[in-house]
Amino acid sequence: MKKAALYDPYLDTLGGGERYTMAVAYCLSRLGFQTDVFWPDENIKKELEKRLGMDLEKINFLDFDLGKVSFFERLAFLRDYDFIFYLSDGSIPFLSGKKNVLHFQVPFHDLKGASFLNKVKLGKIDKIICNSKFTKEVIDKEYQVNSRVIYPPVDVNAFKPLKKENIILSVGRFTDLLHNKRQDILVNAFKKMIKDGLEDWRFVVAGGDREGKRLVNRLRKEARNYPIEIMTNPDFNQLKRLYGKAKIFWTAAGFEIDEEKEPEKVEHFGITTVEAMSAGLVPIVISKGGQPEIVKDGKNGLLWKGINELTKKTLSLIEDHRQWLRLSREAEKKAEFFSQKRFCHEIKELLT
Repeated sequence: MKKAALYDPYLDTLGGGERYTMAVAYCLSRLGFQTDVFWPDENIKKELEKRLGMDLEKINFLDFDLGKVSFFERLAFLRDYDFIFYLSDGSIPFLSGKKNVLHFQVPFHDLKGASFLNKVKLGKIDKIICNSKFTKEVIDKEYQVNSRVIYPPVDVNAFKPLKKENIILSVGRFTDLLHNKRQDILVNAFKKMIKDGLEDWRFVVAGGDREGKRLVNRLRKEARNYPIEIMTNPDFNQLKRLYGKAKIFWTAAGFEIDEEKEPEKVEHFGITTVEAMSAGLVPIVISKGGQPEIVKDGKNGLLWKGINELTKKTLSLIEDHRQWLRLSREAEKKAEFFSQKRFCHEIKELLT
C-alpha cells in the first residue's frame, strides 16, 4: 500500500487551512493511501471530526514532531512516503518523499523567499499549490515560483436551505491576531441599521473562540440590548442549521487593510462564503482578497468596500425579495463548483 504523510503546524486552530489539509487527507485515503497526519495529540482527530463534520476514520494521527528530530532522522523517516503534503508557515521545508507538495494558505511576503537556501529546498518540491489566485500572485512573486491554484473544497451537499428566517449571519474565528475577521465592524453596522429603523431582523455571529475570548466578551457587551447573538464554538450540525435558516451572509475580513501591503490580513479565499452560498444565503462580502473570485457583484452576491455601501446594499436586498431570490439561486449554482468531488479530482492529478 502506498503511504502519504501530511503536516499542518496549525492543526489545532481548526481554521480554513486545517479544513484544507484534512480534505487532502480524506481524498488520499479514498485513493487507497495509508494516510498519516503528524500531530502530537491523537485527540485532535475527534475535535476535527466534530468541528469540520468530516469522516476521518481511515486517517492515522502519528506523534512525530518534525521539528524535534535531527535533520538526517527527518529525511530518513520521510523517505518512506510516496506522497507528502506540507502546509507552509512561510518557510520552505526539506522534504524527502517520492513526491512532495507544498501548500500555501497564506500570501506570505517580505521573507526573502527567493534566497539561495530556499531555492535548494524548492528543488525537492514537485508541486506548489495555493488556495486562490490572490494567494498565488503573492507567493509566485515572493518565492519566484509558478504555483497552481486548487480551490478549497466545500461539502456543498451538507448545506441546504431550510425555512428561511430574517437572519444575517457571519461565520469566522474570533481572534485579535493576524487574521482578524472584523466582527466588530459588522456588529456596529447592524446596530446602526436597527437604530435607523430596521425591524424584525437579527444578526448572528458564529465562530471558534480559542484565540479570541476577550474579543467575544467585548462583542457581547457591544451587542447588549440589540437582536444580535454571539455564538461560540458551534459544531458542524449547529452551523448547518444556521446556514439553512439565514438569508444573508456578511464578512468583513480585511476592512481598512491595504491588501497590497498586508495581503496576509485579508480573506485569502473564503470557505464560509461558499458554505453560505450552498445553503442559499446571498453573500454580501468585502471586495478584497479571494472573495471576488467567489462572488460576482450583482450576479451571485454583492461586494462592498465601505460600511455605508454594506448597509445600503443589505437594506436594498431586504426590501427587494425578487432580487434576493435571484441572487440566492445563483449563489447555490456557483457554490457547486467548489465541491469535494472537484477537489479530490485535482488532488489525484498531483499524483501523476
